[in-house]
Amino acid sequence: MPVQNFSGQTFVSFLDISGFKDLMKDDRKALDALNELYQSGYNALFNAEGVEGFFVSDSGILFVRSGSIHERLTKIMSVIKRINRQMLSRDYMLTTSIAYGHFNYHDKLEFEGIEKNPIYGFAYVQAFLDNETGSPRIQPGQCRLVTRNIPAELDFSHADFSLFRQKGNHRYFYWNVDDANQIDAFEHEYNDSYRLKYTGMLKALKGNE
Repeated sequence: MPVQNFSGQTFVSFLDISGFKDLMKDDRKALDALNELYQSGYNALFNAEGVEGFFVSDSGILFVRSGSIHERLTKIMSVIKRINRQMLSRDYMLTTSIAYGHFNYHDKLEFEGIEKNPIYGFAYVQAFLDNETGSPRIQPGQCRLVTRNIPAELDFSHADFSLFRQKGNHRYFYWNVDDANQIDAFEHEYNDSYRLKYTGMLKALKGNE
């Protein structure tokens, strides 16, 4: 079903396949990753009340059409969690940025030989820029909410948001764990993986010494 026109204040998410440029070196792997992203997105959105989205190349844009500010965030969290977990089950990781603000989407305008889907607004721009050039650079598997412009009435002490952790100008959403008590252990293991990667690089560079 086509995405209907929308204009208003809401949460928007921009997600992207990590390492897709490397995957493009192998046509089969790249196509498999894209097919999995599109299927994951379809599965997650099929019965998602009030959440809509579309996928272009190795990226996806999600937005919430209805609900209170609290409900909108929980709805998009649920879809993001489902997409990330299905991708992870196929050994693909995503980077996911969420922002709040004005968002506009208008159904495509068609002319002979060209299609155009106007997408614009503060929320989309913030989510896209955070994913592409945000500081610190978002890492594979991470999902984070840009805290700029978040309405004051959103209560992050609520149990529904227990998997968020504030870090600088972001709140990170730990979609991969089931309980907030698991976050510290995950962070330790995740950070260790980067240290091991750095150690491997040093070993390779020193291999001819």
